[in-house]
Amino acid sequence: MNEELRDLIGNIDIYLFDQLLKGTYDGCQNILDAGCGQGRNVNYFLRTGYHVFGIDSSASNIAYIKQLASPYKETAPEDNFRLGFVEELPFEDERFDLVISSAVLHFADNLPHFEKMLNSMWRVIRPGGYFFCRLASDIGIEQLVKPIGNGRYTLPDGSERFLVNQNMLLSFTNKLAATLHEPIKTTNVQNQRAMTTWCLQK
Repeated sequence: MNEELRDLIGNIDIYLFDQLLKGTYDGCQNILDAGCGQGRNVNYFLRTGYHVFGIDSSASNIAYIKQLASPYKETAPEDNFRLGFVEELPFEDERFDLVISSAVLHFADNLPHFEKMLNSMWRVIRPGGYFFCRLASDIGIEQLVKPIGNGRYTLPDGSERFLVNQNMLLSFTNKLAATLHEPIKTTNVQNQRAMTTWCLQK
């Protein structure tokens, strides 16, 4: 049974899996993974008949996810996976029921870049649709991160990230006229980094 489960869900983000278990996305059909990488978060959606789309700035990642999706051409043809940037999504307004943004927004160069990416993803979500986001924050490690300018920080693990905090996320939630359908949750990884889950409904 464990092998079957792993085959079905792959290496999905555990907090995205949590939303699936809760049935949050049961009414969704059209899914965009914005910054899809090699598709770790779309395996379940591909295998269960969702219409899956992806965009990434890496040509090798897009080639990889096209191969991953090749058995599911009816619901995820090659054209659904495109080379491009999250801040300039090549999709029409209100196209998707769910947009996934996993470990993407913390690569913003500065606050305007962060907002451009966020607004681009929000634009393509239909009214009533969902935004699932995981991103780095300073929540719980405020005294351990070092500012380097433009909203970016050096983390204890040595990485550099654009970091949000809870007040910023609540402010953006209000600015988007969105609803938090889950409380903001943060995982502190041994004081090396903090990853926050931000779940919105449009």
